[in-house]
Amino acid sequence: MIKMACPIIGDEERLLINSVLDSRMLASGKYVLEFEKAFAKFSGTRFGIANTNGTTSLHIALLMAGVMPNDKVVTTPFSFIATVNSILFCQAKPVFVDIDPKTFNINPIELEKILEKEKNVKAVLIVHLYGLPCDMGAILELKKKYKFRLIEDACQAHGAEYKNKKVGSFGDVAAFSFYATKNMTTGEGGIVLTNSSKANKYGRQIINHGRNNCSIHTILGYNYRLTNFAAAIGIAQLRQLENWIIKRIKNAAIYNEAFCNLSFLQVPFIPNNCKHVFHQYTIKILAKNRKKFIMYLTKNGIETGIYYNSVVYKQQFYKKFGYKFNTCKVAENISKKVISIPVHPSLSMLDIEKIIDVIIKYNKK
Repeated sequence: MIKMACPIIGDEERLLINSVLDSRMLASGKYVLEFEKAFAKFSGTRFGIANTNGTTSLHIALLMAGVMPNDKVVTTPFSFIATVNSILFCQAKPVFVDIDPKTFNINPIELEKILEKEKNVKAVLIVHLYGLPCDMGAILELKKKYKFRLIEDACQAHGAEYKNKKVGSFGDVAAFSFYATKNMTTGEGGIVLTNSSKANKYGRQIINHGRNNCSIHTILGYNYRLTNFAAAIGIAQLRQLENWIIKRIKNAAIYNEAFCNLSFLQVPFIPNNCKHVFHQYTIKILAKNRKKFIMYLTKNGIETGIYYNSVVYKQQFYKKFGYKFNTCKVAENISKKVISIPVHPSLSMLDIEKIIDVIIKYNKK
């Protein structure tokens, strides 16, 4: 079976993990600090706060942005549920905005409609879905006009760029995940980026029980610290990330060329001013054909994924909040059509050729 994800762990990761063991400093320490500085520099920001995972990164980012109970936070319903759950962690109110049918990211036109309708929106939480940056030019214009706090969910977009500037460096704060299937990993783990020294100080208190120093606790904090083990893996992974991104882009380009004339599917759309890093290679197919297509690929030894087959407000837990179906019609429609196929850098050319051959043969059935 050709898998959807296959994390690459090499000699450098093993060497650094052994150095952590030899140091006897297993919890947060110098490796975490080194990783924070390296990832912040890579992404073009002043500060990075490493922590336990992508979900905690989102929670921390919202708190750093000043989101309080009952605040309104506008976001997309077409994302992993952690994006919206993190708003609830702050006891704030998620307000959903529809997506662009081509990019699957927040539609700036629809966002402005929400900002005009909903008064006192505290923040907008955008998602750079599948590794494709949002339309940051339009979103930054709206931020300037409506004065909201901008939070980037870049959990799937390590190294992605909009007009040659990396995601995670546009907003007030940004959150990344280093889960095992991401473009780089620490097993679990995450990081929050910011250019604000004040927000950085506050974020560091949040992840460490609200400490102001060793024995003084001035705010409500959490135990969200990253370990030296995880950071050591991250240091090694970050050094290889650009090469892995190049491989993902190359694999996607091969697919695009092979599939561009197939009538039954649509390949990913890539705006001219964006660098898509292809955390997922996601195609669209008619909803009525999706199940059959997935079964066909599975039978032929190709794993697939559906990210995501339901908008968040249709999830069972969210029904109690009274969100109306058809709130975001495009997102609901897209969720019935998307399928992701393997694109990761562990794929061999034989793997890619098999995937292409199998899909083209389906077209001829």
